[in-house]
Amino acid sequence: MRRAARLLAAVAFMLPPAGIVAAQTRQTVDISGSSAVLLRPAAPRASVILMPGGHGLIGAAPGGEITQLKRNQLVRTRQAYVDRGLAVLVLDADTNLASAIAYMAQIKRPVTVVATSRGTLRAAQGIAAGAKPDALVLTSGFLSAASGSSRNVMAILGSPAALPRTLVIHHRQDACRVTLPAGVDPFIAWAGGKARVAWITGGVDTGDPCEAVSHHGFNGVDGHVVALAAAFR
Repeated sequence: MRRAARLLAAVAFMLPPAGIVAAQTRQTVDISGSSAVLLRPAAPRASVILMPGGHGLIGAAPGGEITQLKRNQLVRTRQAYVDRGLAVLVLDADTNLASAIAYMAQIKRPVTVVATSRGTLRAAQGIAAGAKPDALVLTSGFLSAASGSSRNVMAILGSPAALPRTLVIHHRQDACRVTLPAGVDPFIAWAGGKARVAWITGGVDTGDPCEAVSHHGFNGVDGHVVALAAAFR
């Protein structure tokens, strides 16, 4: 028993602390002149590209650190995707989406783009410019005119021809004036069978209805959102 205990202690001593293991799989990378943050498990089974909302500037620092938009739903849950065996690339607003997809395809396909709020506009712009993800997840999206804005995914794409297989994740109580739940059904109808919706309920709603700690930002239900997005590919 004592010998076994000594052996276990020796093995534990040789193992790096948990934080060091995580740090070894996190780095800041260059994507066509733009900085992005890459997180990857030892053997990824697929890849996701996360496109935050708001101004979209994550402030990528050396070593895979993110200094801005820390409360954004996709930024704050990035590790949860890695924990599910996915390679993760968190994009800055000015990153070329086609280049990002090509980069992640070299790591592991399929490559799913997951965008939230104003990030859904940037995803649509990238797809309109020729980017071709294997799948697309739009959360709290600017989907159609009924969402509350003339700037929306439908208007940017014009037709669903370039739309990949798409999952819409939307909170039924999203009160943000530009991502209203009323915009979902027109988008699903327009997509012509290429998109489906997963509705979210519950959680905690506080502060600005268009910010990260409201229903718009899926406050309190991160696990449900990640499970749905990570499984879609």
